Amino acid sequence: MADQQHRAPFNDLPQAPDPGARLARIGLPAALGLWPLLGRAADDTADNERWQAVRKGVFEGRPISENAKGIVELETPVRAADGAVVPIAIHTPMVQTPERWIRKLWLVIDRNPSPVGVRFDLTPTSGRAEIETRVRIEEYTHVRAVAELNDGKLVMDKRYVKASGGCSAPAGKDMAEALATLGRMKLKLEGEPVAGKPLLAQLMVSHPNISGLAIDQLTRLAPAPHYVKSVAVSYAGKPVLSADVDFTISENPSLRFWFVPGKAEGELRAEVIDNQERRFQSAIPVRSAA
Repeated sequence: MADQQHRAPFNDLPQAPDPGARLARIGLPAALGLWPLLGRAADDTADNERWQAVRKGVFEGRPISENAKGIVELETPVRAADGAVVPIAIHTPMVQTPERWIRKLWLVIDRNPSPVGVRFDLTPTSGRAEIETRVRIEEYTHVRAVAELNDGKLVMDKRYVKASGGCSAPAGKDMAEALATLGRMKLKLEGEPVAGKPLLAQLMVSHPNISGLAIDQLTRLAPAPHYVKSVAVSYAGKPVLSADVDFTISENPSLRFWFVPGKAEGELRAEVIDNQERRFQSAIPVRSAA
């Protein structure tokens, strides 16, 4: 039930304050003096009400350390060129081991229609709890990577990203063309497999990931949401990672992740399910170097 609950969009959360209304309240002369500070003030609202609602609903008010050095680091652009395709990377110097490992990663985008955009479940065979993908961002916001270690400790790193219009932007590809290639998947390795050493891999999925928030300028109607909702990756029959996602992920989802090859030949397999319950699969053999 908790997993289902955290997926619900927080539509009733407070909206961002209107800088124009603030100027009207304090008066123009004073506002002119404060104008250079307004942008920084927006950046400083890290403890905003929307994040507090997510923290209470998803993490049940558990302590979350912001001393993430050596555990998890979030990499984002300061200002994104396109709010519909914002590159996000979660890095960690930690190597996943049975003794100490990151078992869950959440990507939270405070001011998106669905703030909890992604949750990854990881295993010691993930090698590294490092993830790279592309997301939609609807307005200037804090983006957070929250990691849960196998001992239950929560740590967080955050960045403020200037991007807008990503969730309500129209598709960048002709819809007929997008549907014609729906579900095509590609798995590839980035490097030579060596037994026992983490190896980087990439999964690419052809899918429009329709948010349902983009209004057609002619009909004034919005298309029905159609997006990837889950991803599961396994190696040699054992889970590497799974992801519970929504339209936060950009059109044609791309995911870079790590896993640990074994000595014998194994199969790296990915299964994707969208919100219309369509299933897509792809697999490649992995042969470790002698």
